[in-house]
Amino acid sequence: RPGWTNTWNLSYTDFILLGFPGLQEFHPLLFIPFFCLYLVNVVANCTIIYTIRVEESLHSPMYLLISLLSAVGLCSTNSIMPQMLLGFLFHSSRVSLSGCLAQMFFIYLMIIMDSSVLLMMALDRYVAICKPLRYMDIVSKHLLATLILAALIRGISVVCPMVVLVSTLPFCRSNVIQHFACEHIALVSLACSSTSRNSILGMAVGGIVVIFDTVCILASYTAIVHAALQIASGSLRRKAFHTCSTQLLVMFFMYASFLSSSIMYRAGQAVSQDVHNLLSAIYLLLPSTINPIIYGVSTKEIKQRVLRSFGRR
Repeated sequence: RPGWTNTWNLSYTDFILLGFPGLQEFHPLLFIPFFCLYLVNVVANCTIIYTIRVEESLHSPMYLLISLLSAVGLCSTNSIMPQMLLGFLFHSSRVSLSGCLAQMFFIYLMIIMDSSVLLMMALDRYVAICKPLRYMDIVSKHLLATLILAALIRGISVVCPMVVLVSTLPFCRSNVIQHFACEHIALVSLACSSTSRNSILGMAVGGIVVIFDTVCILASYTAIVHAALQIASGSLRRKAFHTCSTQLLVMFFMYASFLSSSIMYRAGQAVSQDVHNLLSAIYLLLPSTINPIIYGVSTKEIKQRVLRSFGRR
């Protein structure tokens, strides 16, 4: 039969992504808000990256990390949205097993990279505020490159075992994924063998990354707040608190949406699949859309240069 392959069991090799299964008749209407979200995401992130790239005064580590956060957001969105939008137009989209695994890999790699960049930004602000005289010596471009490479290696080494373990499962229950993307839980739920190892590994990966990064980020900002309270200058103190509040807002939105989706998935059948998918859309798509807007509006230097660039044109 087409779409099947003989391994230890009969297993599907092609899958259908249903998007929002309970809202099939409304998919053409759903295309409009999600396309607008995609457009805002691409424009906002590209604007941040372009502005920081062309303005030499913004080539400091903090702004380079903001542009890296936007680049990660672009990669994350483009790994999901084009196929999702096509699915809305044609009510579903077909994907091969290898394509599904590749999408899963990039989704979770970008989530971990996003978290890693937020951690690097927290450490950057810690050095800038707590050790200002040594900032230029400590936070060098070489250190940034090393941290980015370490984050990439961490992401790949964490995500690869999860994806490889999924690839060994036989998928014989169905080839219909009740989702708009190849999320780990959505694909694993179609397997017809034991998935306990996959569930344990998935929870361990999410827990370790989120807990480790959250503890480090909160420790950094606790030290920053303590140092800010010792600053005599009111303007410098306000600037330190402003920086902390902006980055904590971004961090809170990302982690809260991720944890809400994970908890809902494990809450049982009381919540509909469409609600699960909506929560997934929130943590997969909204942070990468809102982050550049938050930094563009709250960071005076970026806002001034964006407005000046549009003013020239």
